Amino acid sequence: MTEKRPTITILLAEDDEDQFLLAKDALAETGLEIDVRWVRDGEELMNYLQRRSPYHDDVVAPWPRLILLDLNMPKKDGREALSEIKADPRFRAIPVVVLTTSRNDEDIHYTYSLGGSFIRKPVRFDQIVEVLGNLAKYWLETVEPPPRNHDT
Repeated sequence: MTEKRPTITILLAEDDEDQFLLAKDALAETGLEIDVRWVRDGEELMNYLQRRSPYHDDVVAPWPRLILLDLNMPKKDGREALSEIKADPRFRAIPVVVLTTSRNDEDIHYTYSLGGSFIRKPVRFDQIVEVLGNLAKYWLETVEPPPRNHDT
């Protein structure tokens, strides 16, 4: 009898619904029990993490094991959100992978200086499946996460 693994939540901050759907489909191809949650900008991302309405609890907004973050979003962009996440001890341990079309070397340096990782969005679906599959395997199966800080 195989033991059922718990569902793992990935929070995707992305303003483009098509990109969200592509990522969700690609992550479904991994065979892992992944619950992909979606926020459309940095403000929604921070509301989710800070448990502001409508993200008031773990039922509505399960705690993410991984955040996939687009840099170029309306309202609060990914750079601002990454800075806030890594400055807050409650969220600092959540791995953040910037998944963006940016070709700006400053964005790469900025991301790593704050403790994030940087991946350029692949163009073709098979490439997206490969990249997100490798990413999910590493962050969700290989790496041991620290226990969640329940002061949120």
